[in-house]
Amino acid sequence: MTTRDEFEMQREAEKLEEAVEEASNLAEKLGLDPYPVNYWIVDYDEMNELIAYGGFQQRYPHWRWGMQYDRQQKQGQFLGGKAFEIVNNDNPSHAFLQVSNSLADQKAVITHVEAHADFFNNNEWFGLFADDPDAAAMLARHADAIREHMQDPEIDRADVERWIDHVLCLEDNVNQHRPYEPIDLDEEVPEFEAADIEADLSDLDLSEEVRRQVFDDEWLEAQRDDDAPVSFPAEPWKDVLGFLRKHGKQYDDDAGKAVEMTDWQRDILEMLRREAYYFAPQKMTKVMNEGWASYWESLMMADENFAGADEFVTYADHMSQVLGSPGFNPYSLGLELWEYVENTENRRHVAELLLRVEGLTWRNFHDTVDFRDVVERLEPDPMVDAIDADDLEALDPEDPRVDAEALARAKAGDLDVAEYPWKVLTYEGMAERHYSLVKPQYRGFLGHISQGELERISRYMFDDARYGSVEEALEDVDYTVGWDRMREVRESHNDVTFLDEFLTQEFVDANEYFTYEYMRASNDYRVTSTDHRDVKKKLMLRFTNFGKPTVVVADGNYENRNELLLDHQYNGVSLDIEQAKDTLERVFELWGRPVNIRTIVKEYDEHDVEVARRRDREPEPTERGRLISFDGMDFSERELDWEEVEHLAATDIDYDTKPDEWTA
Repeated sequence: MTTRDEFEMQREAEKLEEAVEEASNLAEKLGLDPYPVNYWIVDYDEMNELIAYGGFQQRYPHWRWGMQYDRQQKQGQFLGGKAFEIVNNDNPSHAFLQVSNSLADQKAVITHVEAHADFFNNNEWFGLFADDPDAAAMLARHADAIREHMQDPEIDRADVERWIDHVLCLEDNVNQHRPYEPIDLDEEVPEFEAADIEADLSDLDLSEEVRRQVFDDEWLEAQRDDDAPVSFPAEPWKDVLGFLRKHGKQYDDDAGKAVEMTDWQRDILEMLRREAYYFAPQKMTKVMNEGWASYWESLMMADENFAGADEFVTYADHMSQVLGSPGFNPYSLGLELWEYVENTENRRHVAELLLRVEGLTWRNFHDTVDFRDVVERLEPDPMVDAIDADDLEALDPEDPRVDAEALARAKAGDLDVAEYPWKVLTYEGMAERHYSLVKPQYRGFLGHISQGELERISRYMFDDARYGSVEEALEDVDYTVGWDRMREVRESHNDVTFLDEFLTQEFVDANEYFTYEYMRASNDYRVTSTDHRDVKKKLMLRFTNFGKPTVVVADGNYENRNELLLDHQYNGVSLDIEQAKDTLERVFELWGRPVNIRTIVKEYDEHDVEVARRRDREPEPTERGRLISFDGMDFSERELDWEEVEHLAATDIDYDTKPDEWTA
C-alpha cells in the first residue's frame, strides 16, 4: 500500500524526469564530463539525516551523527537555513532532492549537482581514492562491522564509542597528498626498544641496589644493536593515524603498562583512517568545487534559461542569498576565482592576437587599441547568440559551431528549439554564445591588462607582424580557450594551489578583499592589509590541512623510552594549549605510552603591550619552543632551545607549492 508521502515523492520524481535528463544533456554540451547521477527524493527529516551522515544513508553508530542532525534541524528552525542539495563523491554519484523544494530550487540543485559530479570525476585529488569507487558500499560495510563489534557480548559498547572518539580527534591527520594504502603490518620495526627492557626489569621485582649494580646504563647500552635505529621514522610521518595503526598500543589500567591493541580496535582504527582519506579531497577542494558548481549552475539556469520565466525570480533570489551570505563564503570566492580564470585566459589570448598586428607593441598597446571596438567585434555571431526556430535554415550544418545531427532533428520537428536552443550547437558554439569578455560586467576587462603582462606575452613572440589589422587578428579568436583552461585547472589543483596561482593583486582589488587582525593595542579587530600576498596567506591558513594544525610524527622512540613525539608544523598560528592537551590525552590511548608534542608559542611582554597600546601600534611577540608531555596521569611543559624547534617554523614554500610538487 502506497502512503501519501510516498505518492508525493513519486509524483515529484516524475515531474523532474525531464529536468534531470536535459540538465545532463546541457552539461555535456558545455564540455562537462560528470559521473552518472542517481537522484533521490527525500523529505525534510531524511535530508537532515543525510547531511548529518555526510551525504550517505548508512554510517557507523556514534553520537556525532545525532549532534550534527540536531544542529542542522536547529539551523533550519531558528536561523532560516534551508538545505537545497547534497551529493556524494561516488560512481555513480547520488544526489538527494528535498520534496518540499520549489521547481526552481530543484532545477538549481540538479544543474549544481551535474557540475559537482564532473568535478568528482575529473579532479586528480579525488582520483587518489579511485581504488574503491563504490564509497556508499564501503561506508555501509564499515557501519555493519562497527555495529557488530558493539553488539559483541565480549565488548563493551561504551569502550567502542570511546575508541572512536580517540581516533576521530586525529581524522584530519592523514597524508592527504598521497593515495590511501592499507598499513603493512609486516614491515620491520626497530629491534631495540629500551622502554621494553626497562619494563621487563620492572616485572622482575629487583631491588634498586641490584639494578644499579648489574643492570646499569652501561649494560643497557650494550644490549643495543649498533646497526639498529634507535629512533623512527627516518623522516617526519604525516599519516599520524597510519603510524598509530602500525605501532600504537593501548594502555592497560590493570597491568599498568602498554599492551597490544585488540583486533576490534585495530579494525576500527583502520576503517576510520580509510574514511578520512575518502573525505580528504572534499575538504581540500571546497572553494574550487563549490565555485565550479556555482559557475555552471548560473550559466545553465540564467544564461541558458534552464529556469523558466516563472521560476527565474525565485532562483535569482535564492542564488543571491547563497552568494551573499556573510562571513567566509566558499561559493562566492570560488565563483569569483573561476570567472577570473576564464577572463584572464580569454584576455591573454586576445592580447596575443592583437600583439601580432603589424605596428602594435606592448608599449603602445593601450594608446593604439580601441577597446570598445574590439569588444564589439568579439560579440558572438547573431546566429549562435539568438537561435530561433523560424531561422533554422540559416544555420550551416558544416559550421563547426553547429550540431548537424541535432539541426536535422530540429528541422524535422523532433527537437524543441524554442525550449532548448542550445541543442543545435556544439561545444564551440556554446563557448562563443557565452563568451565572457563581452558580458556587461566584464566589458572593461580587456582594457585593464597591465603593461607587465603585455611585456611578458610579447617577450617570446616572434611572428609579431602576422596581421595587417585588428579586424583581421580578431577573426582568429578561439572562443573556447577560457573554458579549456578552466577544465585544465579543475583537473590538477586543490584549494591551496588554486588560491596560490590565481589570487592576484588585480583579483583582490576588483573584489575588494582584505585582511583583518585582532589588535592587542586597541582590543578590537582592524583591517590590516589589501595586499594580495597577505590576503593569500590568510586564506591559505584556512585551507592548509583543512585549517587544522599540521601535526606529524617526529619520533616513535623519543629519548629511547618508546615515547611518541609529535611535531606541530608552526605557521604563525600558535596551538590552543588546552585543546592540544585534550588531544594528547586521546593520543595516549592510541599509543599506550607517554606522548609529547613539540611546538612554537608566542609570548607577549606585558610592558611591551602597554607601551604599544599607548603608541597605537602592535607589540612584537617572542617566539619560543615548547614541549608538552602527557604520561597518562599528568601533564608537564618545558621550554625548548630554539635550535630544537627552528625546523618547525613555516617558510614560504609551505604556501607557494604546485600540485606536481605535492604528488612527487
